[in-house]
Amino acid sequence: MGRKKKIHLFDVVNYIVFILIGLIIIIPMWKVLVDSFNKVGVYQFQLFPSHPTIDGYKTIIETEALYRPFLNSIITTILGTLLGLVLCTLGGYVLVQFDMPGRNAFAYFLLFTMIFSGGMIPEYLVMRKIGLVNNMWILVIKHGMNVYNLVLMRNFFEGIPGSLYEAAKIDGCSPMGIFFRIVLPLSKAALASIGLMFAVTVWNDYTTVKIYITDPDQVNFQYKLRNMIMDGDTPTTSYQVSQNTLFNAGIIAAILPFMMLYPFLQKYFVKGVNIGAVKE
Repeated sequence: MGRKKKIHLFDVVNYIVFILIGLIIIIPMWKVLVDSFNKVGVYQFQLFPSHPTIDGYKTIIETEALYRPFLNSIITTILGTLLGLVLCTLGGYVLVQFDMPGRNAFAYFLLFTMIFSGGMIPEYLVMRKIGLVNNMWILVIKHGMNVYNLVLMRNFFEGIPGSLYEAAKIDGCSPMGIFFRIVLPLSKAALASIGLMFAVTVWNDYTTVKIYITDPDQVNFQYKLRNMIMDGDTPTTSYQVSQNTLFNAGIIAAILPFMMLYPFLQKYFVKGVNIGAVKE
């Protein structure tokens, strides 16, 4: 009681380092946010916009060449995440069925695909053969199966106590009944973590669109944003807004969905960091 807590040099250095890292992250984001509300394009740092406007965001909402790719990104991200979670949970659950014949061979086959692939040209020919070239559904199908995420999900399922599986079997529960009644309710952290990985992958995918899609109605927002910033492909608009303002508004629109989503998933995401690390 009454003893003063010692301040260690390591703690002081820790605080200084993390404050500097925080400033390095926050200052560029704040500049982008301020510039997105600034009617006049400026290149120096400002704490607040000198000529406030929301015309940059109005342009994104009301211009078809911008809001259509944004809607494409939302649709493909939602569907791609759902498909990825379905395949990963089912595949991971199959791989923890220790009495299934050929389980190890199947697992090694999946791991093999993480190391070797057919290459870009064979993949393009396959995608063209099944009609996914110039089709935004390629973003959903292509990312629907991710072996790395499947392995993470399998590791999490292996961390569930085996006594729960045995008790459910004794009670007469079928394998799929165990999956829906036991496994999934206990997997909220894994589903949130891996679902966020799928969503970020699909949302930020630029390369797939660049290779497979040329139809401007099928591209996603990341592709359109890159063309705006790098190639000056700015759509015509009725608003008097500078290119710099529109670029920064597009960047904020691209990162805003996950900035809004992450706080609700944070508690699950932190738990999911150690997926499969603890086993019975």
